[in-house]
Amino acid sequence: MQKLIAGIHRFQKQYWSANRDLFERLAEHGQSPEALFITCCDSRVDPTVIVHGRPGDLFIVKNMGNFVPPYSENPLDGTGVAAAVEYAVEHLHVRDIIVCGHSDCGAMKALYKDRSHYADTPHIGEWLRNGGRTMRVVTASYPELTREERLEITSEENVLVQMENLRTYPVVMKAAQEGRLHVHAWFFDIRTGRVYAYSPEKEQYEPIVFAEE
Repeated sequence: MQKLIAGIHRFQKQYWSANRDLFERLAEHGQSPEALFITCCDSRVDPTVIVHGRPGDLFIVKNMGNFVPPYSENPLDGTGVAAAVEYAVEHLHVRDIIVCGHSDCGAMKALYKDRSHYADTPHIGEWLRNGGRTMRVVTASYPELTREERLEITSEENVLVQMENLRTYPVVMKAAQEGRLHVHAWFFDIRTGRVYAYSPEKEQYEPIVFAEE
């Protein structure tokens, strides 16, 4: 905790002081993020750091496994993810939604464990049910691979499944049809720092390369 408290002091003296105009502008005019970034709550995955952004650039949703539960017409069945998607699209008018998975994901590893493993942590076990479709897709698409080999590609396939779930949301479908919203599938490799984007045309992930490179 002392490390975090010391960090707060450094933030106020260094970062905030150097960016005082930015924070005053954000406080006065509110937020206007460019994108909704949905990713895993893994402490090694920091969206603002990955895109080298600043406060106010991204509206961020983090949860175990970067899951996007399918849309439900019953608000009582909804989740914080559903509320965030609706708010980002309808009220913040984001132009892009990014679903970003990552390497060495604990939630993806957990999908391969027996549910009894989470008997003492029922909320984890229930949340992991959101990965059921991902497991079915991986099993059906890669029957020739071993369990270990399938585990390595589960994170990438999971992002694509969550993308499909995202498109079940009426606000997403409407905005996309009107051409004011685009949805992207990304994958972050922690070890290399590389970020990959899925190409529907090539049906594979490719490194994101800046246009000037």
